[in-house]
Amino acid sequence: MSTRENLLTVMKKFIENDYLTAARIMEEVDELQAVDVLKTLPPTLSVKVISGLQPNFLASLLTKLPAHIFDEIITNLDPQKISDIILDLPEELRKSFLDKTPEKSKRHIQDLLTFPEDSAGRLMTKDYVAFHSHMKVKDAISKIRTTSRKRVSSYTYIVDDEHRLLGVLSMYNLIQASRESNLGSIMKSELYKVDCFAERQKIVDELKKYRYSTAPVVDNQNHMLGIIRAERLIGQGQENLAEDIQKMVGVSAEERTFSSVWFSIRKRLPWLHVNLVTAFAAAGVVAIFEDVIHQITALAIFLPVVAGQGGNSGAQTLAVVMRGLVMREIPKGKFKKLILKEGLVGCINGVIIGIVTALIAWLWRGNPFLGIIIGMGMIVNLVAAGLSGAAIPITMKHFGADPAQSSSIILTTVTDVVGFFSFLSFAVLFQKLLL
Repeated sequence: MSTRENLLTVMKKFIENDYLTAARIMEEVDELQAVDVLKTLPPTLSVKVISGLQPNFLASLLTKLPAHIFDEIITNLDPQKISDIILDLPEELRKSFLDKTPEKSKRHIQDLLTFPEDSAGRLMTKDYVAFHSHMKVKDAISKIRTTSRKRVSSYTYIVDDEHRLLGVLSMYNLIQASRESNLGSIMKSELYKVDCFAERQKIVDELKKYRYSTAPVVDNQNHMLGIIRAERLIGQGQENLAEDIQKMVGVSAEERTFSSVWFSIRKRLPWLHVNLVTAFAAAGVVAIFEDVIHQITALAIFLPVVAGQGGNSGAQTLAVVMRGLVMREIPKGKFKKLILKEGLVGCINGVIIGIVTALIAWLWRGNPFLGIIIGMGMIVNLVAAGLSGAAIPITMKHFGADPAQSSSIILTTVTDVVGFFSFLSFAVLFQKLLL
């Protein structure tokens, strides 16, 4: 057996038995040496050892690997790991990175990479330095000297083997410490950190309060995702603030105030056609009951009341569910539970609003049965509004569509059709009592 084969055998056993230690050693050597190691290892071992590397260090290594090795590694990487490192890659590599990812993992990765506009996750930068707590001061200083200036700031962050944030260390304290000390023994464990979903204004207020220029950004499991800089917050534009609002009413997120006439028409016209179809669907329901409306004209007065209440109730549900999807507050296994919960809320609201509406209709038109009919129609429509307000965005997300895209148009159609049909159907059943 050759020396190279002997070395590979030893490395293989070492990585298989203690891949985290192997990863820590790799992080302490020069990047080019680490790349040479990855070139030497079989892909299965490369994937094992890099699973213990910090995302920003790994991203830097991947950009230096030959294309065929890069391809072999990326196809075997865990989706969570890909989402951790993809933002560290140069723009030209990001698409390639995702293109080579197995299809079954792509949607999960894209969900993990999506943060709301003006949230810390969207505003953060990955240009930071983080080391493991057991690294010695002398090794950390040596590593910083070879690190890109772009990544070096006033602070060094200390993480554990799972990349969870443990503490922070200023560059001054690092330089002053004993060269043989472990970083964990000199770090400051009490530190200000920002949740990745925190809103921009809240972060600005807190940075002003504590007088910090930077802050680490973490997820709900305390994994470090990046850092947020005060100057980036201050200079951040507000041009995307209304994108979701635009999409919910069928306007493209790319459209701006002075977009060209043709661009605006091209983006809006398809959704206007969709809206036209849905409007005719609602009109078609009313047309079915044209005879009864002709006989009992009072029914026409209450049609917009039923439809309007259903639309408002559905919009409330839609807003709550949309926020839950964006903020990742809804686990996949609880979609059904959420839809049923919103249906129950709609039912209870429907009973209360239905009773109030029934009393008003009775007092106004002098017919108690008209009040009963509109009350029952209100209950049915608000139940439908709750169910559809939750189900529409969840269904769109399930099929890979943007849940914000024109959800309100679909919801309005459902509440109009169900509201008109239920109210007028009850009117037909009790027609003799209304004449």
